[in-house]
Amino acid sequence: MAREKQVEAEAEATPELSYREQLDYLNPIAQPLASRKLTRKLYKCIRKAAKHKQIRRGVKEVQKFINKGEKGITVLAGDTLPIDVYCHIPIMCEDRNLPYAYVPSKSDLGAAAGSKRPTCVIMIKPHEEYQETYDECLEEVEALPLPL
Repeated sequence: MAREKQVEAEAEATPELSYREQLDYLNPIAQPLASRKLTRKLYKCIRKAAKHKQIRRGVKEVQKFINKGEKGITVLAGDTLPIDVYCHIPIMCEDRNLPYAYVPSKSDLGAAAGSKRPTCVIMIKPHEEYQETYDECLEEVEALPLPL
């Protein structure tokens, strides 16, 4: 248990910029934006999902599985430019009643997925191993107000 806490502390110490500093680089469509607390929960859930190979990473892959009707939480990076790359994903999610949220940093999103490369979209699939964390995230993401 103590080892897990130590790993989490190291993981949280990794980002070069604080949450507030990352907000300066957001693009205009990054709504609904996850709070600092929810962002941490989402990263934690992504790390657990990546361990069990239950994530879809990248625009093409996420788009393909949304079209196939796969369920999950879609997490988008708010600092991706140009926004044309992934601006259609939230609309696809809304059409299929899938919850989605933006987090401030694509490099942190990639790191949470266990990748050295930044990632602009990740879909977390539900799995019994981390169901509690997933349900918590799902509830909070669904509570976020959708953009008009």
